[in-house]
Amino acid sequence: MNVSGVGGLLAEMRAAMVVAQGGSAPKIDAIATTDFASVLKSSLDGVAQAQNHAETMQKEFVLGNDKVSLSDVMIDMQKANISFQATVQVRNKVIAAYNDIMNMQV
Repeated sequence: MNVSGVGGLLAEMRAAMVVAQGGSAPKIDAIATTDFASVLKSSLDGVAQAQNHAETMQKEFVLGNDKVSLSDVMIDMQKANISFQATVQVRNKVIAAYNDIMNMQV
Protein backbone atom coordinates (compact mmCIF):
# COMPACT_ATOMS: atom_id res chain seq x y z
CA MET A 1 0.00 0.00 0.00
CA ASN A 2 1.21 3.49 -0.79
CA VAL A 3 2.26 5.33 2.39
CA SER A 4 1.83 8.80 0.87
CA GLY A 5 -1.69 7.81 -0.17
CA VAL A 6 -2.52 6.85 3.39
CA GLY A 7 -1.02 10.14 4.64
CA GLY A 8 -3.19 12.10 2.23
CA LEU A 9 -6.27 10.18 3.26
CA LEU A 10 -5.44 10.83 6.92
CA ALA A 11 -5.06 14.54 6.19
CA GLU A 12 -8.50 14.61 4.56
CA MET A 13 -10.03 12.82 7.54
CA ARG A 14 -8.45 15.32 9.96
CA ALA A 15 -9.76 18.22 7.90
CA ALA A 16 -13.25 16.71 7.94
CA MET A 17 -13.02 16.29 11.71
CA VAL A 18 -12.09 19.98 12.15
CA VAL A 19 -15.04 21.03 9.97
CA ALA A 20 -17.39 18.71 11.90
CA GLN A 21 -16.27 20.31 15.16
CA GLY A 22 -17.21 23.74 13.85
CA GLY A 23 -13.80 24.95 12.70
CA SER A 24 -12.80 26.20 9.30
CA ALA A 25 -11.35 23.73 6.83
CA PRO A 26 -7.55 23.82 6.70
CA LYS A 27 -5.81 23.90 3.35
CA ILE A 28 -4.82 20.42 2.20
CA ASP A 29 -1.90 20.09 -0.16
CA ALA A 30 -3.27 18.95 -3.52
CA ILE A 31 -0.38 16.56 -4.03
CA ALA A 32 -0.90 14.77 -0.71
CA THR A 33 -4.62 14.09 -1.13
CA THR A 34 -5.81 10.66 -2.11
CA ASP A 35 -9.34 9.43 -2.22
CA PHE A 36 -10.47 6.38 -0.30
CA ALA A 37 -11.46 4.49 -3.45
CA SER A 38 -7.96 4.61 -4.93
CA VAL A 39 -6.34 3.49 -1.66
CA LEU A 40 -8.83 0.63 -1.40
CA LYS A 41 -8.32 -0.36 -5.03
CA SER A 42 -4.54 -0.38 -4.72
CA SER A 43 -4.65 -2.55 -1.61
CA LEU A 44 -7.09 -4.99 -3.22
CA ASP A 45 -4.90 -5.10 -6.32
CA GLY A 46 -1.96 -6.00 -4.08
CA VAL A 47 -3.92 -8.89 -2.56
CA ALA A 48 -4.96 -10.12 -6.00
CA GLN A 49 -1.38 -9.88 -7.22
CA ALA A 50 -0.13 -11.93 -4.25
CA GLN A 51 -2.75 -14.60 -4.92
CA ASN A 52 -1.94 -14.72 -8.63
CA HIS A 53 1.78 -15.00 -7.90
CA ALA A 54 1.17 -17.86 -5.45
CA GLU A 55 -1.00 -19.66 -7.99
CA THR A 56 1.63 -19.23 -10.70
CA MET A 57 4.34 -20.58 -8.40
CA GLN A 58 2.14 -23.54 -7.51
CA LYS A 59 1.52 -24.37 -11.18
CA GLU A 60 5.23 -24.10 -11.97
CA PHE A 61 6.07 -26.48 -9.13
CA VAL A 62 3.43 -28.99 -10.23
CA LEU A 63 4.74 -28.86 -13.80
CA GLY A 64 8.21 -29.74 -12.51
CA ASN A 65 10.09 -26.47 -12.90
CA ASP A 66 13.47 -26.98 -11.17
CA LYS A 67 13.78 -23.27 -10.34
CA VAL A 68 10.72 -23.38 -8.04
CA SER A 69 11.10 -25.10 -4.68
CA LEU A 70 8.33 -26.38 -2.47
CA SER A 71 9.32 -24.00 0.32
CA ASP A 72 9.02 -21.00 -2.02
CA VAL A 73 5.57 -22.17 -3.09
CA MET A 74 4.43 -22.65 0.50
CA ILE A 75 5.78 -19.25 1.57
CA ASP A 76 4.05 -17.47 -1.31
CA MET A 77 0.80 -19.29 -0.56
CA GLN A 78 1.00 -18.24 3.10
CA LYS A 79 1.73 -14.63 2.13
CA ALA A 80 -1.33 -14.62 -0.12
CA ASN A 81 -3.44 -16.19 2.60
CA ILE A 82 -2.31 -13.68 5.23
CA SER A 83 -2.98 -10.72 2.94
CA PHE A 84 -6.44 -12.09 2.13
CA GLN A 85 -7.26 -12.66 5.80
CA ALA A 86 -6.11 -9.13 6.63
CA THR A 87 -8.39 -7.78 3.89
CA VAL A 88 -11.33 -9.74 5.30
CA GLN A 89 -10.66 -8.36 8.78
CA VAL A 90 -10.50 -4.79 7.46
CA ARG A 91 -13.77 -5.36 5.62
CA ASN A 92 -15.35 -6.65 8.83
CA LYS A 93 -14.16 -3.58 10.75
CA VAL A 94 -15.49 -1.22 8.07
CA ILE A 95 -18.87 -2.94 8.09
CA ALA A 96 -19.00 -2.80 11.90
CA ALA A 97 -18.13 0.91 11.84
CA TYR A 98 -20.78 1.54 9.17
CA ASN A 99 -23.39 -0.29 11.25
CA ASP A 100 -22.41 1.71 14.34
CA ILE A 101 -22.74 4.98 12.44
CA MET A 102 -26.09 3.99 10.95
CA ASN A 103 -27.44 3.04 14.40
CA MET A 104 -26.46 6.36 15.98
CA GLN A 105 -29.31 8.57 17.04
CA VAL A 106 -29.21 12.04 15.60
